[in-house]
Amino acid sequence: MYRNSIEELAIWKNKNKRKPLIIQGARQVGKTWLMKTFGANYFENVVYINFESNVRLQTIFSSDFDIPRIIQIFEIETGQIIHPQKSLIILDEIQEAEKGLTALKYFQENAPEYYVMAAGSLLGVSLQNDHSFPVGKVDFLNLYPLSFDEFLINLNEKLLATALKEQKWELIAPFQEKIIQFLRLYYFVGGMPEAVNTYIETKNLSEVRTIQNNILTGYENDFAKYAPIEIVPKIRMVWQSILGQLAKENKKFIYGQLRKGARANEFESAINWLVNAGLLLKSMKIKKPSLPLKSYVDFDVFKLYLLDIGLLNAMAQLDEKIILNKNQILIEFKGALTEQFVAQALKLNFDLYYWSAENATAELDFIIQKNQNMIPIEVKAEENLKSKSLKLFEEKYKTQNATRLSMSFYRKEETLINLPLYAVLSL
Repeated sequence: MYRNSIEELAIWKNKNKRKPLIIQGARQVGKTWLMKTFGANYFENVVYINFESNVRLQTIFSSDFDIPRIIQIFEIETGQIIHPQKSLIILDEIQEAEKGLTALKYFQENAPEYYVMAAGSLLGVSLQNDHSFPVGKVDFLNLYPLSFDEFLINLNEKLLATALKEQKWELIAPFQEKIIQFLRLYYFVGGMPEAVNTYIETKNLSEVRTIQNNILTGYENDFAKYAPIEIVPKIRMVWQSILGQLAKENKKFIYGQLRKGARANEFESAINWLVNAGLLLKSMKIKKPSLPLKSYVDFDVFKLYLLDIGLLNAMAQLDEKIILNKNQILIEFKGALTEQFVAQALKLNFDLYYWSAENATAELDFIIQKNQNMIPIEVKAEENLKSKSLKLFEEKYKTQNATRLSMSFYRKEETLINLPLYAVLSL
């Protein structure tokens, strides 16, 4: 399987001031596979330690952080010699090792010649609760489900994916309908590695759905296994409300849909747990569309999306015929699927924000900050090119790079660009 992150890891390997690397991401997005595959392709040998299954090494860092001692223990445990510059050390499920995250600081300070990668289940949650985290002593890489371009590449459509990335519209034009069919297929399969691999091997969408349902069940089991027991019921309530929240015309998260009279302070920790676990993506409303966007966030108003569009479809129990055949049953939920697709695509490179007018007469689905530019984005599920909110925003705030995402082909208008949904990654 091809992942873009392999190239990012190659850049990390060649950095002059390389630090131990922490790979973050939800369970089952392929962190372990990525580390092992990278190690096999770029190093003479890989020393793999899993602290969840290897109980005897869970206290290896408890007494001290003497790197020579630690290296010797890894060598004895794996039967491999660790060579600086030639070996990759993978510390998987590092949150299960006492002082494991703190140990990374000493690899960076005292033994920078070693290549060290770490990952773990719900590591984002662990990092929030670890007060001894080695700030500034590690590098990070966030891993998400496969993006649409990765999906195309794994279906042997690399040239098409490259043309999309480079916005070569004259090459793309003859293949518009073909790409849209791939996009609808991606809406169903999504980007979870096991689901994509199952489709590649079997072309059987029923088997894909079985995999997706198993992943969803696994996530729900994780709530009780990993989350503080007092917030597990609230986590389940938030998780089970996502479909209803996204099916609304206004997709702002409404606490009242959890239960009558529900308040933010009751569910804040549950929402944060799901976001930190990588299971939900959070898009914050901005009070004022000015740079930097982060400075103008309204922390009380936000939208929540699932980590993967395929899992969202599985959660909704949508049949493949409804998605692949442009079925009009999806009229209302189609907007939810489209926003979900755009949200997880943008999240690969940007923080997620949106804007709505004070009188609620207009709303922009997304606003991103790219370098020193603000890009307002309106999302259309099909070929509707009316952009009332976008034009109102342009007139009020004098923006020059507004973007409308739709199923229509690329066109540059006087004040905005219509970008096909399938080319969102080229933003």
